[in-house]
Amino acid sequence: MATLISAYQLSKSFASKTLFQSISFAIDTSEHIGLIGPNGAGKSTLLSLLSKQQKADDGQISFAQNLRMGYLMQKPTFPKEDSIYGALMSVVDDQYDSENLQLAYELISKLELDQFPDGVEKLISTLSGGWQKKVALARELMKRPNLLLLDEPTNHLDLESILWLEDFLNKQSSLALLTVTHDRRFLQNTCQIIFDLDPRLPQGLLRTNGSYDQHIDNKMQLVEGQKRLEDKRRNTMKIEKDWLARGPQARLTKQKARIDRAYDLIDEVAHLKNQNKTTNLNLDFGSTEKSPKKLIAAENIGKSFQDRLLFENFTTFISPGHRYGLIGPNGCGKSTLLKCLMGKEPVDSGDVFVNEDIEVSYFEQGKDTINPQISVLKAICPEGDYVHFQDEPVFARSYLSRFYFRAQQMDMPVGQLSGGELSRLILAKLMLKKAHVLILDEPTNDLDVETLETLADCLVEFRGAVILVSHDRYFMDQNCDVIWAFDMNAKQIVTFADTIQWEIWFKQNQNKKAVAPSKSSGKSSSEKKGLSNKEKIEFEKIETVIASEEKNLVALQAELAKLETQSNFARLSELTTQIANTEGQIEKLFKRWEELTAKNITS
Repeated sequence: MATLISAYQLSKSFASKTLFQSISFAIDTSEHIGLIGPNGAGKSTLLSLLSKQQKADDGQISFAQNLRMGYLMQKPTFPKEDSIYGALMSVVDDQYDSENLQLAYELISKLELDQFPDGVEKLISTLSGGWQKKVALARELMKRPNLLLLDEPTNHLDLESILWLEDFLNKQSSLALLTVTHDRRFLQNTCQIIFDLDPRLPQGLLRTNGSYDQHIDNKMQLVEGQKRLEDKRRNTMKIEKDWLARGPQARLTKQKARIDRAYDLIDEVAHLKNQNKTTNLNLDFGSTEKSPKKLIAAENIGKSFQDRLLFENFTTFISPGHRYGLIGPNGCGKSTLLKCLMGKEPVDSGDVFVNEDIEVSYFEQGKDTINPQISVLKAICPEGDYVHFQDEPVFARSYLSRFYFRAQQMDMPVGQLSGGELSRLILAKLMLKKAHVLILDEPTNDLDVETLETLADCLVEFRGAVILVSHDRYFMDQNCDVIWAFDMNAKQIVTFADTIQWEIWFKQNQNKKAVAPSKSSGKSSSEKKGLSNKEKIEFEKIETVIASEEKNLVALQAELAKLETQSNFARLSELTTQIANTEGQIEKLFKRWEELTAKNITS
């Protein structure tokens, strides 16, 4: 296996902050590597060094002679008048070469870049962020790279596009990948090696040959071992400090080497303490203590945009404590549905009820609700020096520091913040307002894994209702008990228990599109029928039954884990049987749900 890139003792600083120091690694042909790490660790900067857009402060990078590199930037840029076709052909030597033309139209077809009224002559400047990302990916693939650098490739892509990208990358057996992403499901599905860029690690970068979940186990063992070493060294240091404190008389009786070792030990403990230091983002959406049971309700609502039907016949009842996830392709109407449910946009049919006594906090997808010209401090505190957090005055600068904003950042314009920093600022602003309903439209873009974990913990504590739009399947399944998905064929919103169920349904739909039914199949009309009236009733109730059985299973498993149960053999045996039966029943229900779903699709 040949080496494409070799980096030795790389160091890079930005302003007064050291991003990484003396890190070494290699990228070999065909390796699919995920690059992770906390915000500010320098992941995007490292990609820019490898792509020769920046230079390292120290260290050396060696490149193979046969290296052909593609670099999908987090925020790709294009000339103002560039079209889709023009962007793809701008990176090849001969625009009229048959192989280049064939590859261009193959990528256009795979990424569905020809679906616009203007076709491939569509101006890129008029496209959404998600579509621009697809064009940028196609442009990099036109270079026929053997190493592809991907900086947050799933940001602004819908789930259908992410599934396509996963499948595409997994088929590239001869293409090496280095992917920066916070999407844990994407990491798990596409990467077999993990680079963890984290200043708390002994060498600054940890390589794990294995999947993301294996890396988590590996890192936990390393961090725990490092913490045990700190504790051990700290105990030894206390003894040496006591000895040093006895004064010159005691020191005269000891060797100078011991004094030197004592001071070295003090320095080592300070270094380990700094490495093991963890800072937790202080997130807390303060929901109101008293909340009505009926927050928002929609009955058979429908909405069109420019004579195009987005959805119809959608009914829901939103109550405190429930978590609703919303998924669908870009442009399908997710943000429009949210605005309809908030009462900010009228529906074309049906009725929406929004309780007049509730407060709704809305994290908007575009992140353009804050003036980019004002300072970070003024964004959350337009007047004075204090903000009111949970009815208590808090010094505004101290409040911002809870969200990892450094003192020098607080007076800089909002427009200079990175995507992750802007997301944190909006979350900080949202938390100054108590709410009954929290609506988060793509909050996971640009946030690192640690911030996502903190946000997930915060949502667990939130007593109100949450409506979440995200392409991050791991985050959705972690935080939602109901998934609403747009069915673009039926113009309906279909309900699922999690994104795994949705993936099964989506792939079944794709297969049905790919294999057109034969006119001479010989099937009777009864075989082509959808759900019968009895099956429709069963289909409407089966998800509730599944949820009830799953709740029962959780209760049984909780009782099984109790110490008193472990010592009660009779109850232990009884519980084991009940759990096995319940698991079997859930499996049967899921199979029946799949059968009914398939029949419902054909009806």
